Amino acid sequence: MKKIIKLNLINICLLSFLELIFGILMFDTFIRDTIISVFIHILFSSFIITLLTTLFNRKINKIINYIIYAFICIIFAFQFVMKNSMDSFMSLSMFSFADQAVDFLGAAFKIIFSNLYGIIICFLPLIFLIVFRKRIDFDIERKDKLYLLCYIVLIPLGILGYRLYINIKKDTTLSIYDLYYNINNNDLNIQKLGVISSFELDLYRTIFGFEDKVINVNFEDNSNKEDEIFLYDKNILDLDIDNNIDSNIKLYIENNPGTSKNKYTGIFKDKNLVFVVAESFSTIGVREDLTPTLYKLTNNGFVFNNYYVPYFLSTIGGEFQADTALYPSINSLSIWRSGNNSFPYGLGNSFNNINYNTYAYHNHSGYFQDRYKYLKAIGFNNFKACAMGLDINCDVWPESDIEMIEKTYTDYIDSDKPFMAYYMTVSGHMEYNFFGNNIASKNKSLVDNLNLSTSASAYLATQIELDRALELLINRLEGANKLDDTVIILTADHYPYALSLEEMNELSTFKRDNLFEINHNSLIIWNNKLNRVEIDKVGMSIDVLPTVYNLFGIEYDSRLFAGTDLLSNSEGLVILSNRSWITDKGKYNSITNEYIGIGDVDYVNNINKTIQNKISFSRSMITNNGYKYIKIKEK
Repeated sequence: MKKIIKLNLINICLLSFLELIFGILMFDTFIRDTIISVFIHILFSSFIITLLTTLFNRKINKIINYIIYAFICIIFAFQFVMKNSMDSFMSLSMFSFADQAVDFLGAAFKIIFSNLYGIIICFLPLIFLIVFRKRIDFDIERKDKLYLLCYIVLIPLGILGYRLYINIKKDTTLSIYDLYYNINNNDLNIQKLGVISSFELDLYRTIFGFEDKVINVNFEDNSNKEDEIFLYDKNILDLDIDNNIDSNIKLYIENNPGTSKNKYTGIFKDKNLVFVVAESFSTIGVREDLTPTLYKLTNNGFVFNNYYVPYFLSTIGGEFQADTALYPSINSLSIWRSGNNSFPYGLGNSFNNINYNTYAYHNHSGYFQDRYKYLKAIGFNNFKACAMGLDINCDVWPESDIEMIEKTYTDYIDSDKPFMAYYMTVSGHMEYNFFGNNIASKNKSLVDNLNLSTSASAYLATQIELDRALELLINRLEGANKLDDTVIILTADHYPYALSLEEMNELSTFKRDNLFEINHNSLIIWNNKLNRVEIDKVGMSIDVLPTVYNLFGIEYDSRLFAGTDLLSNSEGLVILSNRSWITDKGKYNSITNEYIGIGDVDYVNNINKTIQNKISFSRSMITNNGYKYIKIKEK
């Protein structure tokens, strides 16, 4: 009996060590609910491991124990590397993006090496078991095995206790109850439930599926009407919704009041558009001395002082937000990549419908992440990329934004109709060094004299390439007398997550935190004839598409997107990856459940429910091909 109890205590200690040390390495704060829920889960997990490693003879028990802990340590180490390199924890569903990992395998080896200390720490329990293998006795006598019957009772009791504790917290916003039953957010799960519990939940949902539900919530009118003189119509159309549409989608549309038109509606009607999603662009790379074109564009035209680009699942997640005005998820991105969904209100399709010539370009492989498929689905039939008609040097990494502009502007500059050109750049991609990054090496001499770390300097060097590409574009447009009739819009796919927070703050004009302000960015909406217009409303990348449609006078139904027009009088909302959020009234931290700003508990709960609905609606729109079932009634 003593041997079994000793093994159980060892398991409790090793699992507690892993969860505790992982939390210390990864997170700034521990909250009481997290500590209690993780420890309860550790108790019944240790019961299971103890049972599995005492059923057989000594040799087999020891082998089983090594296998179990090797697997557990791999999970912890893998999550440690993923968070530090991609700023996102790994979900089993993300294996559908394995091509991304393979494409950047060289960088992956560097990432693993730079995180070697954490990997070693995560494997300490396995090392402990191997080093002290002679002192840990797995040879359980037959009479003692009768005591294992106690564990058959203890395991379900432990599970019951865990579930009871979860249910105690069911009325708390974003509680562990919500994470188990109502919300699918792997990053939040790991921080609040622990790594082991989150893995079990992720495995269950991967096998059996999980779907967020739209909550029947009353939309509060938080719109700002202070400056309104005129009463504007809503950006709402008369929709014909098929009865076969997913119920979540229908409920969301029915409850959504939509947003109003405004004094900027249609000001860019019939103008050309160059729409850029810039790889790892951030305001920290905007300097008057080194990136003067970016400086001019970010400080003129529409200037959005509170714009954020939350990081979701690397480039494809950021591009998805900008192109669809929907909130990304692993499941929806997998389907989005296939290009099989209907997107009648996609960026390319919407401009095709108003008789524009549309073009799309990417200066890396068009096959990577199936970009050639999903861009076609949203309306871009004229797509060029490396090995797909784009005649640039594709044998270097990363490829040049300047070369892409130089080789493509002639496609549309003399267009007989208004044109819309879409660019997904790549020059700003990690790694930020001067030996493995072609663009950083190319522009190294321009940043050599700066008192910055290597990574910060290399990042600036990559942004110089983007800056000069935009300068070239503007010069070519001006030379063809098209500049005054062209709008340039630029948003990032994500912030440069390969930089540490300290390295970002080397370049930032203000101190950024690792939750809210790390995502703070610039949105460029610029025209040569447009005077500076400052916008203080908060917004994010899913808001860009409806803003563009409103500016260009494109008829659309604002209820069909999760994002909203940044220039409308609706309240601004920024949704972060862990469901923390920012509105025009304040900021909410989903981990600590703390809100700083104007508004009471009801306001916070309403915003959380609104976010739940936007996420559920976004996922349903893609996974259930929602746009296929929505038509506009003929007038």
